[in-house]
Amino acid sequence: MILPVNNYTNNKIGFTSEINKEELKKHPILMENNLSTRMTIGWDKFTNAITMYPARGLKGSKNSNFYEFLTMGMIPYLTGSLTLMAVFNGANKLFATPRDVSGASKFGSKMALGVLFYGLAKNISKDFVTRPVKWLTGVDTEEPYAEIKYKLPEHINDTNITSLEYHKVLESLEFPRWEVKYGNEYNIENRNAWFDKIAKKIGLGDNLKDSDQDVKPRVKEIAVKTNLAKVFSSYLWAAVGVGMALQNSWDKFFNCATWKFWNLNQFGKTIQKFTECFFESGKELYTGPKDAKGYFAKNSGKLLMASAILSTVAGICNVVISRHKPSKSDSDNVIEKNRKYVVN
Repeated sequence: MILPVNNYTNNKIGFTSEINKEELKKHPILMENNLSTRMTIGWDKFTNAITMYPARGLKGSKNSNFYEFLTMGMIPYLTGSLTLMAVFNGANKLFATPRDVSGASKFGSKMALGVLFYGLAKNISKDFVTRPVKWLTGVDTEEPYAEIKYKLPEHINDTNITSLEYHKVLESLEFPRWEVKYGNEYNIENRNAWFDKIAKKIGLGDNLKDSDQDVKPRVKEIAVKTNLAKVFSSYLWAAVGVGMALQNSWDKFFNCATWKFWNLNQFGKTIQKFTECFFESGKELYTGPKDAKGYFAKNSGKLLMASAILSTVAGICNVVISRHKPSKSDSDNVIEKNRKYVVN
């Protein structure tokens, strides 16, 4: 069995205790892939992307790296979304009659809601693929880990400058961070526990001598197919989100909605109405407009929703059905055991 050069632990963490922070200074640590962790990581990245990272880039810091550049990519995305919302609603008060103002406001609100639903559906729908793949194969392609990076000194008195980065184990399929998947250094006999589990899940068998070497090519194939499925399905689900936001059922929500969260009674009714209109808009998109003419006009919503569902199911099936097939890079496909080989 080929062991990693460094010692790591696969004990997953939240991110609160000082002990965990001390452990992070020694080696990367896996994090639980749940809503709380994703929100923590997202908030930390967002705050750094609007404060620390731009400041380093603007002053030409030698510690400004590619990770920070990619993280700042969320800022133009959010800025563009807010700009679209403003464009659709900025000129509402300039219309001549109250009726036109009301109509423009409702349309602008729907477009703003469409921008919001687009982003939410595009990101949430990725779990529609990754979660079933994880349940069926054991491979979580979105599994995050935290890592401390040591920076170069920029001033004469700078010492021990660090920066916290969040990555995914399978972020790079050319160089996955396999080392964080090995067992605890004090339990040498069970270092391959995760690889043994995956080997059993995908049908390679139990008690493999070098399960890590057998599993790694299969995990890469699963990750590639999962990522492809996510790309196709997420954009289709985003389109479904936009279609739902444009339905007439939202007019009832906009007529009674309030942002005054301190008024608990009225704000509670707003949330309740939002939930009702959300399901009504989905039903309205599915059934299509009553005055629609032609097959496509009547069934465009059904076709869109069906394509999103089918792309998700097909992507999952493509991963799961082929999980038991041998990898193209397996040694059994390269070496013919019945032939004799001579090494010069």
